[in-house]
Amino acid sequence: MDTLIGLEQAPAPSLPTDPASPPRLAVIYNPTAGGARLRRYRAVLDRLADAGCPLLELPTHRRGDAERFAAELTHRDCDRVVVAGGDGTINEVANGLVSNPTDGRSLPLALLPIGTANVIAREIGLPVRPADIARCIAGGRPRPIALGRANGRCFVIMVGAGFDAHVVARVTGRLKHLLGKGAYAWQTLVHFRRFAFPTYRVEIGGRNFEVASVIVANGHFYGGPFVVCPNALLEIPSLEVCLFRSKGPFHALRYATAMVLGFLPRLPDIEIVTTTRLRVFGPRQDPLQGDGDIIAALPCEIEVLPDALDLIFPR
Repeated sequence: MDTLIGLEQAPAPSLPTDPASPPRLAVIYNPTAGGARLRRYRAVLDRLADAGCPLLELPTHRRGDAERFAAELTHRDCDRVVVAGGDGTINEVANGLVSNPTDGRSLPLALLPIGTANVIAREIGLPVRPADIARCIAGGRPRPIALGRANGRCFVIMVGAGFDAHVVARVTGRLKHLLGKGAYAWQTLVHFRRFAFPTYRVEIGGRNFEVASVIVANGHFYGGPFVVCPNALLEIPSLEVCLFRSKGPFHALRYATAMVLGFLPRLPDIEIVTTTRLRVFGPRQDPLQGDGDIIAALPCEIEVLPDALDLIFPR
């Protein structure tokens, strides 16, 4: 998990930006973030302002605002879009940016992680100290990354159907605010007893797989520091499909334990398939979670979009 360290450390050297042309930044953020998250946000923005970056702050007030703001921004407004939030907010902004590219290309996206898990920030190796985050936002280099798309909705890091999607569907904003990542652990324990564990069918290149759950990965981290598909990388235009073969609460617990301990891909009833397109079938309207939020429902067609978005990476 991306920890809130570094706020009390000694100030780092000023940002190495070109004073003649610091990037203009549009910052999409949730104004209800408080405590350590708000202090982290302000610490990063103070360093960017000191470096001469013009800042346009765009506070969100409801779900969908982040996507709408991103869709409306053009190169006349800013040089880079900064999203201050978690993986779900990044997902919204990414969808907004790719929906309305200007000058043939969407605006580059930079991250200021203040969410619950911050998996996407971990995926690109973003440092945790505010001065280093500011340095990356202002001086990092954009790289084209692939996105996944599920029933028309883009995702950055992964989507999943089955047990994990039902857990995500029942994690409310209030529970997440109270327990943080513990909200997912709590709902996981609750669902071991309640979930019916239906069968899902995954169609890949004419082959059909009957599974208990499926995770489609565009990056190799999942839920924080855990690895599901080691070969999945944002810059590779393909998807890694992790197929969970065995059903029932015992096997769900076994899979979760193996993931935490780091040997999930080595289990004999786990299969990982590389593809650019697949379809997932299951109980109609069963939830599909993407980047930690529910983004679609089954049945679902999933594909990769090569070089869909420019993401700012650390140098």
